[in-house]
Amino acid sequence: QVQLVESGGGSVQPGGSLRLSCAASGVTVGSRCMAWFHQAPGKQREGVAKLDKSGSTYVADSAKGRFTISSDSAKNILYLQMNSLKPDDTAIYYCAAAVFHVCTGSDIVASNYNYWGQGTQVTVSS
Repeated sequence: QVQLVESGGGSVQPGGSLRLSCAASGVTVGSRCMAWFHQAPGKQREGVAKLDKSGSTYVADSAKGRFTISSDSAKNILYLQMNSLKPDDTAIYYCAAAVFHVCTGSDIVASNYNYWGQGTQVTVSS
C-alpha cells in the first residue's frame, strides 16, 4: 500500500519559516511525480510546488522565491522549505504522488495525482 505522511506544520509569525516533510512508503520518491498542495477553508485545493520524474522542480507564482521543493532519496522523504511566510499561506498542506502522469510542464493539477497524505496545518499570524 502507498502511504504519504506529512509533518512539520505549525503556527508561525509572518516572515517565519517552516520545513514540511512527507515520508513515503510503497512509492519511491524520485521515481514518481510528487507535489505539494495547499487548501484554505472554503477554497479549492491549489498546487504549490512539484518535483517531476526527471528531477525538475516547479513552484507556483505565489510561492516562487520563498518555497523550495526537494527530496532525500536515501530517506524516501519529500520536503517543502517555506520561508518568508505570509498570512495568505495559512492552509492545510498536502503531499501527493502520481503513478502514470507524465509530469511535464509547469502546471500542478490535483487530478493528476493518485495518492495523498492526510495534511498538516500551517498557520501564519501575528
